[in-house]
Amino acid sequence: MVQHGVQHAAVAHRTGETVLTVVDHEGELLPGVEVTVEQTRHAFGFGNIGFDFVGLANGDAAAIGTADPEHLADLYTDVFNTATLPFYWGRFEPERGRPDTARLHRAAEWFRDRGVALKGHPLVWHTVQPEWLLGLPLEEVEQLQRERIRREVGGFAGLVDTWDAINEVVIMPVFENGDNAITPLARAKGRIPTIRMAFEEARATNPHATLLLNDFDLSSAYECLIEGVLEAGVQIDAIGLQTHMHQGYWGEDTMLAMVDRFARYGLPLHLTETSLVSGDLMPAHIVDLNDHQVDSWPSTPEGEARQADEVERHYRSLVGHPAVEAITYWGITDAGAWLGAPIGLVRADGTPKPSYDALRRLAKEEWWVGPTALRTDERGQVRVRGFRGDYRAEARGATTPFTVTDEETAVQVRV
Repeated sequence: MVQHGVQHAAVAHRTGETVLTVVDHEGELLPGVEVTVEQTRHAFGFGNIGFDFVGLANGDAAAIGTADPEHLADLYTDVFNTATLPFYWGRFEPERGRPDTARLHRAAEWFRDRGVALKGHPLVWHTVQPEWLLGLPLEEVEQLQRERIRREVGGFAGLVDTWDAINEVVIMPVFENGDNAITPLARAKGRIPTIRMAFEEARATNPHATLLLNDFDLSSAYECLIEGVLEAGVQIDAIGLQTHMHQGYWGEDTMLAMVDRFARYGLPLHLTETSLVSGDLMPAHIVDLNDHQVDSWPSTPEGEARQADEVERHYRSLVGHPAVEAITYWGITDAGAWLGAPIGLVRADGTPKPSYDALRRLAKEEWWVGPTALRTDERGQVRVRGFRGDYRAEARGATTPFTVTDEETAVQVRV
């Protein structure tokens, strides 16, 4: 058989094989026929936040903050196949009974039309809460929270089918940085019952949804919480791990040791919030990243070179780990980036940084099967080995989609 594909020892577990057999309309095998094979999508989740494009999707191109928003959109969709949309309750429904459903729905459709899958973030969180919840009885707060979960998960079913069901529960009952109505509820109910509420309401509304437990606290406290949740019989689809590295890249050894600790639960791991700085690093003594206040935090040439190296190392090591299913980078551009930090892969003016180019080379060149002309053997077959995901084969003007999985598959291409 004619064989073509990509193979890299560190990521061999990400690849699979498909045998294409080319036949005519009568089913006769066709040897010596040229077949062009091209990958169209990774199975692995190369994600980024889609916050920047909500305005653009709703006709407000100026909201994106760059001179050429369509070019920024092209940069995004050329690398990323999943987008996280903002469902922070306090911003989604600042006035009771008037949620921002239509605007977020248009944004989700905008991404879907460009082949990008969606995740909603988050359904339950103690931060960015609507002020109108304050002062309400806990029973009413819980009922409103349950209704909010059902409304969002149901209203976006089929469009947004992955959710951070609940966010940062380790500190939720003891959170003291500002009043909110969810912390008292979590304190009264307990962490595990609060998690159960989030997952069961979301699951009942959309049984096909992928639901994540997500946290920035990667200590043993999170491990104990996960163990308690699983022992309580709550079904978690994936574990979310936040890795904001404003104080410097943790390094492969530290990162992989952390991933190994959470991989022991046998669940897919999603690196839900990843960031690396392309300027001066935040001082190491700061415990809460939100406490770092600066007037200006520019990207620098030296920082951009460092960021590019770290992004490549970070993705190589994590894609090389079999438990990791997705990585979501926290920002395409420096414009409006979290904490004003230069964490984007694209500068505020819309020009790509070296880190963008480095990640694109991995996702769309090294780990990708591009348009490649092959020729069938005497049995009318070609064997395609490549990264798991969606592909298409074209022969004599006929196009056939196929999928490469972790098991060898056979596909007939009829021309």
